[in-house]
Amino acid sequence: MKNPMTSRGWCWEGSGFDPGVEPTIYGVGEGAVFFGVDGANYIFHPNNEIAFEKLSHLPHVTAEISKWEWVETQAATGRFTFAQRIAASTPRVVREAENVSRLAQRFPNIDGAFIDDTHAVIGDETYTTDTPRRIREALDRHTADLDFWIVVYTHEDAPEMWAPWRDVVDVVNLWIWDCRNLVDIDRHIDVCHAMFPGKDVVMGVYMRDYPSKAPVPLSCLETEMEAIARHLADGSLAGYNILGNCLIDQHPEQAAFLRDFIAAAGD
Repeated sequence: MKNPMTSRGWCWEGSGFDPGVEPTIYGVGEGAVFFGVDGANYIFHPNNEIAFEKLSHLPHVTAEISKWEWVETQAATGRFTFAQRIAASTPRVVREAENVSRLAQRFPNIDGAFIDDTHAVIGDETYTTDTPRRIREALDRHTADLDFWIVVYTHEDAPEMWAPWRDVVDVVNLWIWDCRNLVDIDRHIDVCHAMFPGKDVVMGVYMRDYPSKAPVPLSCLETEMEAIARHLADGSLAGYNILGNCLIDQHPEQAAFLRDFIAAAGD
């Protein structure tokens, strides 16, 4: 029997630029191999044939559709560089959903599309309560049965905010923003199921604690991974995903801990 931590694990794949984080030496698709998981959440780059050819060695891939873009900028030193921004207008997200639906015809390992961050789509001036349905229809246009993922943070526990999404999404990717709150992971998973009844929940795993701009303490990671293993076993989690390949060499202790935990679960 295959290790569930392998078969139901995902890694975010792509180069992300965050304050205090240097460029990574790990390329797209290498994170899933490092951690020993079957899935990739592809993000930060265009959804095109070049990308999905590169990810064709993995059994499961989802494509981010919010959509992150690269923009040229100038550093304080005067040198030109690139920055990232999210382009989350409804027309753009709908267009990307249809693009992924079309690409999935050629790449059968594309399981679905996901939105990071959903609050950016909701906060865009083009958003209406009809936006989720339009995205769902675009995702179904060329390939049936693709999963529609959305990122939800535990502090976004406002049921009315999610009402237009409940009937169209398949997977809620749940994230605990502040690692100090990982001690309450069981309660957060229960609250998520109450807000999204009948939906699959995939737990997000940070290696970097963004509020403190520091690595997540190993004790917190241990708490989270042990809880994930329990919830995978009892069916209250459909999976988990790690952010991400671009942080493996930035936080090597955290990356090694996760890799070893996943491997040990199959022993």
